[in-house]
Amino acid sequence: MNLTRVAIAVILVGASIPVAAEISQPDLSTLTRGAKRVVVATVIAVDPVFQSNEFGDQLIVSRTHLRVDEVLKPGQTGESQTVVMELEGGTIGDLTLTVSDLPVLARGERAVIFLQENSRGAIVPHERGHGILELDASDHVKGTGLALAAVRRAVAAAR
Repeated sequence: MNLTRVAIAVILVGASIPVAAEISQPDLSTLTRGAKRVVVATVIAVDPVFQSNEFGDQLIVSRTHLRVDEVLKPGQTGESQTVVMELEGGTIGDLTLTVSDLPVLARGERAVIFLQENSRGAIVPHERGHGILELDASDHVKGTGLALAAVRRAVAAAR
């Protein structure tokens, strides 16, 4: 067997070994320091509207109504227990805008959300989609082993 055949055999064997997909853990310290407010919230309604962005492009923006279940980093005193967060994307009639770096949130979903204000003063997720950690039924960030309790500790340590 010559060296070329050995190399091909190694490549073929290596290609058949399953490799676990790694899901990167969010940098919670950086997200916390950059966000104005961090909350655990439940989506109570989503209202998509047409809106122009700062470049004059017309987009579908989903005004996502959140019930704040827990405040992990307070913004200012006297804040409301409901927040309307703007997320690019959504469906109006038979027209859908999907934005690759933002999740689609539906009524009833829970998430840890790192919030900030944009240049128009609207509430948006800090660092776009990185600032939304969707939670599963067992209070873990979807697609990771990161528990909500660990997120709470990390946010408290970074404030």
